[in-house]
Amino acid sequence: MFLPTPTPVPSMTWCLPGCSTNLLTVPGLETPPLAMRGDERMGGDRGLPFEHVPVMPKEVIHYLDPGPGKTILDSTLGGAGHATKILEAGAALIGLDQDPNALSHAAQRLEEYGDAVALRQLNFSEMLAAGREICPEGVDGILMDLGVSSHQLDCAERGFSLRAQGPLDMRMNPDEGVTAAEVVNEWDETELARIFWELGEERKSRAVAGSIVRRRVIKPFRDTLDLADCVSRVIGRKGRIHPATRVFQALRMTVNREMECLEAALESAPALLKPGGRIAVITFHSLEDRMVKRFFKSRSQPEIDRPEWPAARSNPDFCMNRVTRRPVVAEPDEVKKNPRSRSAKLRIAEMRKVGAS
Repeated sequence: MFLPTPTPVPSMTWCLPGCSTNLLTVPGLETPPLAMRGDERMGGDRGLPFEHVPVMPKEVIHYLDPGPGKTILDSTLGGAGHATKILEAGAALIGLDQDPNALSHAAQRLEEYGDAVALRQLNFSEMLAAGREICPEGVDGILMDLGVSSHQLDCAERGFSLRAQGPLDMRMNPDEGVTAAEVVNEWDETELARIFWELGEERKSRAVAGSIVRRRVIKPFRDTLDLADCVSRVIGRKGRIHPATRVFQALRMTVNREMECLEAALESAPALLKPGGRIAVITFHSLEDRMVKRFFKSRSQPEIDRPEWPAARSNPDFCMNRVTRRPVVAEPDEVKKNPRSRSAKLRIAEMRKVGAS
């Protein structure tokens, strides 16, 4: 069932007594752009098939363990590949996605499951309101599947492709936020260098930013291939990876405010999960993975210590246990069938049960 955005309801208290988990307030996240993920979620060219290849589906089902009587929140619904498997296992599903076209495709695919499905047009950073309204007693599992979708990359009009000409857009929600063209043509050189370094981890960030600024004075950047060519001239071609990959990643993450949305979503999760409920997060690059790793660690330490303290102190945010110390990765057979799963990492944590040591 495709339902409208919920209205706020009273707060839920699934954190353990004494847990001071605070919901992050990020300016502008009232209607944040959609964070990107690893399966097919965007409409793009409506003439293209909305195909879906979920990453590590067996592993996700194993760790979330959906079944009758359980409710799983798929906070990045996309093409509903993982969602279908969750429903096949007998669980109820809450599905979130900010893109209306993705929701439309998902609603058609999941129609046979009837009232077991509740869909909302929301970014995953806004999951708290939806979870409270639909399932006030809490959910048994949360899935976050991040990354760029195959459908988005294949639709040149979305502006993500390095190899196909399209408008320099990169917005996951075409109706909100600034475009990549606005960032490239209007931001100052220092800010461009910063995002290329921090979000793209591009070692030649300053040189690239300088080249972009000099070129845009002559002619503004309007399409993807024009920008990719400019960046490639600075970085040079080495190996199989396109030289503009890191710069495009930084622009995409900036336009869609991906790290801010991920942080807000992670902060929301403990308030939605029942004791014993699990959160599974699939990431596709190191910045996301480090954020998830740090968050799980900060919530799973009984005590915290600092050099200036005489002794360790109780951690007020201790409310989780890490299920996997190391990230789960795709099996070789899956990587062969779906090469984009090669960089995927899955981390899982579980809410502590009241009274558990």
